Amino acid sequence: MKIELKTIEEKQIAYIAQTGPAEEMGILFGEILTWVMKKGLRMVGPPLSIYPNPEKVAPGEMEYEAGVPIVGEVGEEGRIRIKKIPAQQILAAIHKGPYKEIEPVYKAIMEYIMKNGYEIVGAPMEIYLNNPREVSENELLTEV
Repeated sequence: MKIELKTIEEKQIAYIAQTGPAEEMGILFGEILTWVMKKGLRMVGPPLSIYPNPEKVAPGEMEYEAGVPIVGEVGEEGRIRIKKIPAQQILAAIHKGPYKEIEPVYKAIMEYIMKNGYEIVGAPMEIYLNNPREVSENELLTEV
């Protein structure tokens, strides 16, 4: 697995914060995309999730923010929140395969952080590079 240091640019995301099973994330993405289209906004990247409290918990207690990067001025509405993710340097790796098998990627990144003296300053993020409705589970690509 290749772990790389890279710089990401600032991005604005529309998101919904949720506590519950990750399997509900697809429903949230649908709700957000419907809202984005209704508002006449433009999505400028693949869907993503942020895990503000990444400690291991029961599936029904997982906290996450499901969102999409957007361009345009817009305010929050209902459950949909808006925030900016600042430009920053990150460590990233690509996971290929089912979402439920992503844990070894997190472990490898954490080991890399400890071994190389990096400091964790933000919440873990997953960027979903392809669509589970268009490719098989074994072909899913997720950037962690």
